[in-house]
Amino acid sequence: MSAAPPDNDVLWARGIVKSHHGTPALRGISLGIREGEVLAVTGPRGSGKSTLLGCLSALLPVDDGEVWFNSAPVHTLGRAGRERLRRDRFGFVGSEPHLVPELTARENVALPLLLAGAGNKAAYTAADEWLERLDVGEVGRIRPDRLVQSQRQRIAVARALAPLPPVVFADDPTAPLHREAADQVLRILTSAARSHQLTLVLATHDPELVRYADRSVALVDGRLAAPAAPVRRHATATPGMAGTAAPDAASTGSASPDAASTDAAGASAVSATRR
Repeated sequence: MSAAPPDNDVLWARGIVKSHHGTPALRGISLGIREGEVLAVTGPRGSGKSTLLGCLSALLPVDDGEVWFNSAPVHTLGRAGRERLRRDRFGFVGSEPHLVPELTARENVALPLLLAGAGNKAAYTAADEWLERLDVGEVGRIRPDRLVQSQRQRIAVARALAPLPPVVFADDPTAPLHREAADQVLRILTSAARSHQLTLVLATHDPELVRYADRSVALVDGRLAAPAAPVRRHATATPGMAGTAAPDAASTGSASPDAASTDAAGASAVSATRR
């Protein structure tokens, strides 16, 4: 077995290769991501950004190479093991929210906490707090089909952050938002990551968003185009974020990690505890 990654790397990839239906998507990517780091993965559409996040987040099995999380091998896990890892340790925001349509906004946000064993009060308190931070607290009791896309996307961000997972993956999370709203959501996302020492992996083709990261890597045709580079950090102070106590707690292809965590069994769990 290969040596484990450095202790200060929460995520570590070595020589990962991934193809989709015979078309290469990743061609030997090696990358370390430090605990508490905000890393931006940039590159044009089709460069492999979503595939890289899918492999790092255990959504996609690698064809070759290694992926480690907290010095534990991810590449050796079967499908059930990868699903547990995503559910218990990772948060995910995609360019589409993938909310459970039968649940209200606050039930969607509370769902991963309930699945992790949190009590009703703790789960719904955390859900309400994060919805307020994302400026959608007033729609907490409304189902997704009655909301506009920008509101649904903010709810998806709240759901990813509410359990305070060690790692949050954000794959083009501001795609449905206009510039002002995108900046606000990115400020909240990165401020929450830093204030709670979460690792954030952000994939984007928008160069304007890179300023929110601590470091960036660029992909071109499935390869790292340049060495990892530090970027000038954007001021991310947001009223009510710094020093805020943590709430209680937990692409390619047709699914995303957040969708996998909110399946029919999860909907049943919420229905049984719905207020």
